[in-house]
Formats: sequence, structure tokens, C-alpha cells
Amino acid sequence: MSSPSKRREMDLMKLMMSDYKVEMINDGMQEFFVEFHGPKESPYLGGVWKVRVELPDAYPYKSPSIGFVNKIYHPNVDEMSGSVCLDVINQTWSPMFDLVNVFEVFLPQLLLYPNPSDPLNGEAAALMMRDRTTYDQRVKEYCEKYAKKEDVGAPPEEKSSDEELSEEENVSSDDEVAGKADP
Repeated sequence: MSSPSKRREMDLMKLMMSDYKVEMINDGMQEFFVEFHGPKESPYLGGVWKVRVELPDAYPYKSPSIGFVNKIYHPNVDEMSGSVCLDVINQTWSPMFDLVNVFEVFLPQLLLYPNPSDPLNGEAAALMMRDRTTYDQRVKEYCEKYAKKEDVGAPPEEKSSDEELSEEENVSSDDEVAGKADP
């Protein structure tokens, strides 16, 4: 059996080699962000979230801590902190699971099959039980408002090129205005 630190490194590398965008926090391998897309056939489709993952020293024997950074409307996610109430992560975690399972199985199942009887967001749970159509609409509104690709945040080098692009756009729009003013 490999050591927890070796297993952490292997699981992180496996996650990074999959289709997920991973952004490290600090220099260690214990805290990082993962870009997560809403699952198909759910009102979360099209949403993109930055999910913070913290691996405890005892990982994989102790479950990772998972939290949404940008807002999501869900009965089992605290709206303010982004903390996730997910039994399989919090209580039934097994060293047989890895980080890819979290993003390919556990989080998609959480979004596809919310549990309003064990809520962290009481308002979302009540709305889901009372009026599923309105609940689904609220989920979609949150996706539109808080879960766009740009809400996840770009690395610093991408932000600087975006700033350059916006300056170029300003110049071209000024040229267009000046061009229209000439007879």
C-alpha cells in the first residue's frame, strides 16, 4: 500500500490528465480548484463552477473537502459558503474512491438527484418539494448569473490578454464612431 502523500499525488495527476482543468493553490498538493461542468439532462447543464478541493493529511483514508466557489442553487449546497452536503464524500468515503470519482460520479449525481430532506439550503429544498418547475427555473437563473465560463476565473496570463483585447475593442469602437461622424 502506498503512502497517503504518494496516493494524493497519483490521484491528483490522474485528475489533471483527465478532461478537468485543475489550478493549484500554493505549492502543495493538498488544495486546488477544479473546473466542473453541470451534467447533461439536468437544469445545471451549461453551468461551469470552480470547485475548491482540500485533501486532508490522511487522504485517501479521509474524504476530501469539497466546496463550490461560485454560487449554485441546490438543496445540498450552502449558498453562502459553497459547502457540499454529500453523504458519499462526507460519511461513506472509502480509500477505493479517487478524485476522478468525485467529479465524474459523486458531484454529477448530487446535481442530478438532490436530497431536499437533508438540506444545507432550506429555501432551495422547500422550493424543490413545493414547485419543481420553479425550482428548475431558479437553478437555470443561477447558472446564467453565476456559472458562466468567465465566472470560473482565468489564470493571470489569460486575464492580461483579455485586458489587451478589451483595449483593442475600445480603439476599434472609437474608430467606428469617428468613421460614422465623417460625412
